Amino acid sequence: MALDKSFEGRSYPPGRTYEVGREKIREFAEAIGDANPAYTDPEVARALGYADVIAPPTFVFSLTFREAGQALQDPTLQLDYGRVVHGDQKFHYHRPVLAGDRLSVTSTIDSIKSMSGNDILDIRGDVYDSAGEPVVTAVTKVVVRGPESDSAEGK
Repeated sequence: MALDKSFEGRSYPPGRTYEVGREKIREFAEAIGDANPAYTDPEVARALGYADVIAPPTFVFSLTFREAGQALQDPTLQLDYGRVVHGDQKFHYHRPVLAGDRLSVTSTIDSIKSMSGNDILDIRGDVYDSAGEPVVTAVTKVVVRGPESDSAEGK
C-alpha cells in the first residue's frame, strides 16, 4: 500500500537538544578515518578562525536521522519500518558545527514518491543552534521496500 502523499510538507517539532562535545567530534573523526587536526585540536581550529574544534561534515547524520524517526515512526503514516533502507544523504551547511553548539532539529517530510512498488521519502532536517540560527540542512532519502521485493528475494 502506497504511503499517503498528504503527509508531504508535514513538520515534526524539535526533539531534545544535542550538545556537541569535543570528545564526540574526535571519536567520530577517528571512526571515519579523517585525521584533519581542525577536528581534534582547538588551537588549529582557532588558527582557522573557529571558536573551537569543528565537526566533520557528516557528523550531524546521527542527530538528523534520530529526529527523522518522528516522521518514520508516526503511526498515522503507517510506514512499515522493517522495510526501510537508507537511500541517500545530502548536507547543505550554513556554517560548520562547533564543539559547544547546542543543536535542535525540525524534521519535515519534503516528498513521498512511489516507484517500482517502493515508496521513497525525502525527510529534511533543519538544524538550528541555540540562538535559532540555521547551521545545516540535511536531506535523508529513505526507501520503503514494497511487498514485491519479498517474493523477488525468495522469501
